[in-house]
Amino acid sequence: MRFRNALLFLALATAWGSAFTAIKAGLEFFPPVLFAAFRYDLAGVLVLAYAAYATDRWRPREREEWLSVAVGGALLIAAYHAFLFVGEQGTTSGAAAVVVSLSPVLTTGFARAFLPDERLTAFGLLGLGLGFAGVAVLSAPAPGDLLTARTVSLFLVLLAAASFALGSVLTRRIDAGLPVETMEAWSMVIGAALMHAASVAVGESPAAVRWTGEAVLALGYLVVVASALGFLIYFDLLERLGPIEINLVSYAAPAVAVLTGLVFLGEEPTVHTAAGFALVLLGFALVKRRELREELGRLDPAGEVRE
Repeated sequence: MRFRNALLFLALATAWGSAFTAIKAGLEFFPPVLFAAFRYDLAGVLVLAYAAYATDRWRPREREEWLSVAVGGALLIAAYHAFLFVGEQGTTSGAAAVVVSLSPVLTTGFARAFLPDERLTAFGLLGLGLGFAGVAVLSAPAPGDLLTARTVSLFLVLLAAASFALGSVLTRRIDAGLPVETMEAWSMVIGAALMHAASVAVGESPAAVRWTGEAVLALGYLVVVASALGFLIYFDLLERLGPIEINLVSYAAPAVAVLTGLVFLGEEPTVHTAAGFALVLLGFALVKRRELREELGRLDPAGEVRE
């Protein structure tokens, strides 16, 4: 069991970390928002089919359930991916993954504002500050030129991480009780529709797509491996490990993104990327220190979870 969970965790980190590289590769052939919309047109259908097979509630029924998937579609899928895909045009796969890894830290900050039972301690505030410091170090703007293309791109990726964090908190606040598979599937379907509307609004055209073999490979990888297969593994691990341990995928994914970016795209990692990631990781450890301590306390000396 222990090795099975470890292998699945590694597979999920690989699928989601390499997705940043597939996005970067595909942006050569697709307009960015349309690329994200195509990804979730297909992934939404696959995950919805899985929800119909695996759960007894494959679609929302009550008002709160529809509200939950609407928030998920708007923030967890549409805003997150639109900002991410546009932002990745001006930065590397690894740098984007590091900024996105700030999401669990931002989630705690938003929870303090929107969930009355949540509290942000002095250590939590310090962790939040370290996370933002990590993004600042990563962007490394010149003092006299803060609006370089790279800095603006990383800011857009930061907006993506913030959108995802806010969406996570608001869907928790609504707490409609939908199975997570159903919630994810309908969020994908709604998010894809919203991104198509946004793509038209910003003047993107399907005629600009270059349907090469590389384009199909990048899109297919994002749909099948990063989305459909990735979320199936996520559903399984969420049930087995819980939300704290599954959050650690956010901190394994950047290493995969840096490695795959180097191997497939020739992206050279920088000292700023490593230093920024170290600060974000330290910020997460401070924000989640109690939960991490509890998780470690559940492990026996052999490394297995105590029931």
